[in-house]
Amino acid sequence: MVQEASLMGLLRTLLIILLIWYGLKILGRIFAPYLMKFVAKKAEERFGQQFGGFQNQSQQRKEQKQKEGETVIDKMPNRQKSSNDKVGEYIDYEEID
Repeated sequence: MVQEASLMGLLRTLLIILLIWYGLKILGRIFAPYLMKFVAKKAEERFGQQFGGFQNQSQQRKEQKQKEGETVIDKMPNRQKSSNDKVGEYIDYEEID
């Protein structure tokens, strides 16, 4: 008698666990797109606030420093000699079996 009760309890517990698992999977498929849209919208707002603040500060600094008719170079390009200049001509080839 004790073995039957524990076997029925075990089967009942497994059935409840499986029902909860599949229920969460179904709810996840239904609500996942809405959750992703919400998270993406919040991330976009945060990024916009951070980038917008940085952009406004940099524009204000440029306007203060720059005079009319003045040329300003923000960044000088780094020209380094690459090792490819010394190598020579590139020749494309095919392997023959």
